[in-house]
Amino acid sequence: MKDLSDEELAARLAEEAGRLLLELRGAAGGANGLGIAGDKAANAWLIDSLAEARPDDAILSEESPDLLKRLQCERVWIIDPLDGTREYAEGRDDWAVHVALAIDGVPAIGAVAIPAHGRLFRSGRVRLPPAPDRVRPIMLVSRTRPPPETEAVADLLGADLVAMGSAGAKAMAVVAGEADIYLHSGGQHEWDNCAPAAVALAAGLHASRIDGSPLVYNQADTCMPDLLIARPEYAPAILSYCASR
Repeated sequence: MKDLSDEELAARLAEEAGRLLLELRGAAGGANGLGIAGDKAANAWLIDSLAEARPDDAILSEESPDLLKRLQCERVWIIDPLDGTREYAEGRDDWAVHVALAIDGVPAIGAVAIPAHGRLFRSGRVRLPPAPDRVRPIMLVSRTRPPPETEAVADLLGADLVAMGSAGAKAMAVVAGEADIYLHSGGQHEWDNCAPAAVALAAGLHASRIDGSPLVYNQADTCMPDLLIARPEYAPAILSYCASR
């Protein structure tokens, strides 16, 4: 994979890790510890593949020790081998694989695989979908940690709230035009949203913190407290509401 471009590499890694996870889940048949096993297997494959393909780049992964020497690197691969471990173990479809490359803190390249649906979203091959033909916008929130702002924002916009697992699955539903807004303020880490943000920004969607500040990666503290990914027409009202609280 050394000969692949960064864009092609991210896509190949996300897709292949997703295939590995599907095979593991199929063979395990819902066994106890499936989520942990999936996290470990996908992480090991991604780490080994990146070390071979991009030996001079740093890596930040949810499932590996954080080597802070990455802070001295311009190029850092930020990966979540299995985003939505709970959903994966439960046999649901709303889980994802995230592979991103941050360059000087900017989410430059991203690939998000939704393996259970055979879908791959990559920053070099996305565009803003046409405005959807629906009466009320759809706003996606966490299944387990819906932020306190959601009901007020939904009322403000006249939106329907829909719960979904995995940050990647929610963000890619907005990229695909199947939803309009993904709002989260319950706390995440860089690996939860770097790849989704890279794909969303490449598609022409709004992606920022809920105070409107840009998403900056490869920080010493990997905590990313909040996130807004939305169609551009909805972002100003949401940001204004969050700023007024």
